[in-house]
Amino acid sequence: MKQFLTVTEEGKDSRLDAFISGQLEDLSRSYIQKILKNGGVLVNGKAVKSSYRVAENDVVEVTVPEPEEPEVAAEPMELDIIYEDQDLILINKPKGMVVHPAAGHTSGTLVNGLLAHCRGDLSGINGVLRPGIVHRIDMDTTGVLVACKNDFAHQSIADQLKVHSITRKYYAIVHGVIKEEEGTVDAPIGRHPTDRKKMSINYKNGREAVTHYRVLQRFEKYTYVECQLETGRTHQIRVHMASIHHPLLGDTVYGPAKCPIPGLQGQTLHAGVLGFVHPRTGEYMEFSAPLPEYFQKLLKILK
Repeated sequence: MKQFLTVTEEGKDSRLDAFISGQLEDLSRSYIQKILKNGGVLVNGKAVKSSYRVAENDVVEVTVPEPEEPEVAAEPMELDIIYEDQDLILINKPKGMVVHPAAGHTSGTLVNGLLAHCRGDLSGINGVLRPGIVHRIDMDTTGVLVACKNDFAHQSIADQLKVHSITRKYYAIVHGVIKEEEGTVDAPIGRHPTDRKKMSINYKNGREAVTHYRVLQRFEKYTYVECQLETGRTHQIRVHMASIHHPLLGDTVYGPAKCPIPGLQGQTLHAGVLGFVHPRTGEYMEFSAPLPEYFQKLLKILK
């Protein structure tokens, strides 16, 4: 699969491997270097070294080899189905469930359950490991997720995601008391420069990311907020809220290393609302999932 990346003024003078890493979030720096070593990267049509410093308007062509993907088995499981038709299925994902398999971890995921429920009728655009998956939410994030049953539906939803026309509202509890009623974080997100498992605000190599937040309720040490996404970068809300010194409660990756609430597993983040134009009917549809029980209990405790 070929990807074409154009260097902007912000990205110029970066090392080639660092620039690619910031743009292609799913690829590790070591894997990018392997692609470079095997001649899979061209700049303006020519092979260059990984230490090459990119210039503004350089066109970087990255050829990512097709992965050798293991077969993923269908596993019957209880799915909380919000809506389903011939093109789409919307699930209320529980906390702790991984969305799609990865190498070495091919069972117990939402994809395993979808394969069983949909009897294999899922879009194939994202390959064997991610059938039907057009967007994802983190393992410890709950709420609405849409999967596509065919490539026609997948392409339509992917196009809407690309132009930021999909409605995505999340609910979160964050550390600290936010003084203003609402605000916007507009800061590009890319791989963390030293910790490959994290994302960070990255003005040089990151991709555009915009989050709008609104205060719903204030507590003594925390704030309950609604976050609406314009873009959908990896860990976007977690990184953006941490960047304004209000990390998500329970997020030990971007917030305090020790969670102050005993027994809380992972960040308090819920994908509450998802709205889009239906691929076949052209009608705008909006779906919601209620706050999970643990989240409701937390709000009562904080009151």
